[in-house]
Amino acid sequence: MNISKLSLRNWRNFQAVDLELRDRMFIVGPNASGKSNLLDAVRFLRDVARDGGGFQAAIAHRGGLGKIRCLAARSKPDVEIDLELSGAEESTWRYSLGIRAKGKTDPEVTHERVWRNGLQLLDRPGDDDVRDPRRLSQTHLEQITTNDRFREIADFFASVSYRHLVPQLVRSTGIAVTGDFEKEAYGSRFIENVLATPKRTRDAHLRRIEGALKQAVPQLREFKAIRDPKDGKSHLEAVYEHWRPHGARQREDQFSDGTLRMIAFFWELLSGDSPLLLEEPEISLHAEIVNQLPSLVHEVRKGRKVRRQVLITTHSFDMLQDEGIAPEEVLILEPTPEGTTVRVAGDLEDVETLVDAGLPVGEVVRPLTRPKPLDQLSLAFR
Repeated sequence: MNISKLSLRNWRNFQAVDLELRDRMFIVGPNASGKSNLLDAVRFLRDVARDGGGFQAAIAHRGGLGKIRCLAARSKPDVEIDLELSGAEESTWRYSLGIRAKGKTDPEVTHERVWRNGLQLLDRPGDDDVRDPRRLSQTHLEQITTNDRFREIADFFASVSYRHLVPQLVRSTGIAVTGDFEKEAYGSRFIENVLATPKRTRDAHLRRIEGALKQAVPQLREFKAIRDPKDGKSHLEAVYEHWRPHGARQREDQFSDGTLRMIAFFWELLSGDSPLLLEEPEISLHAEIVNQLPSLVHEVRKGRKVRRQVLITTHSFDMLQDEGIAPEEVLILEPTPEGTTVRVAGDLEDVETLVDAGLPVGEVVRPLTRPKPLDQLSLAFR
């Protein structure tokens, strides 16, 4: 199951957004335009539905409703997230959630609605909510006693993966990170998760990753994940060609940032079928490797029974040089005084014309994402 439509009202940077999403999307725009916040709408529902999460915890984790609600919303109090989901068996789901502040601080559900194949299964607030308004402090999505008719989408949201790997966290799991979700998202548990994967699947993934690393990392000969028999700690280990007969052996603390990011990128693509939200996977990678990342996403997805949806934020136009990227796969964010607008590159006539003429999408959309006063940047230091 994938997300086919996303609508937002007063969510962070966005006063109003209505988007159709493909199975692979690239999100581009200036700094602070809301690329991460667009993904965070999906991530928010993940946090609501996930074990140990919940509606109140997801809002508190983001600093309260005041940090979520769009500054351009003005007198419109409600925050709304509305998604349509397309299932593998031609079933469609729609989930809609409205949020507002109760009193000065406490957030509450203003509406929660679920449809399956056009048939409405849930419409809150209902009679029970009127009798007991405290029920509106929770969603039915997070409660197994109330989501039995639509648990399929609760499980779907809970399975969404968000990754923004920080190499320092992969190397040093002792670094403190607030919240369990961040430990997983930013890499503190990455190596342990690799070792926790069933051996047959793990070995198959690592063989494919080793083959890719041999092409991208000079002198790398072997790659594997191990558990140290002395202290039981998990490690990544590689052998490099060296003057010594058996090569030079290194662990993750000696890997470059780029090598760790590649390993994590490959692993995440190979793992799971639920949507994958990736933040700037190009960081620390050579431009020639970045240029091939979209093709890698395509190759991994096309060989699977379930084509995993991958949504990627990026500042790299090297990534968008891939001729296989369609304009309909690129979302362009543009900040305005009334909130950030989001446009599909394929809906812009000039973009389609230039791409049809042979230009790669990256070259066409680059001027559209350029901060407007950038010509004056150097003047600020004179």
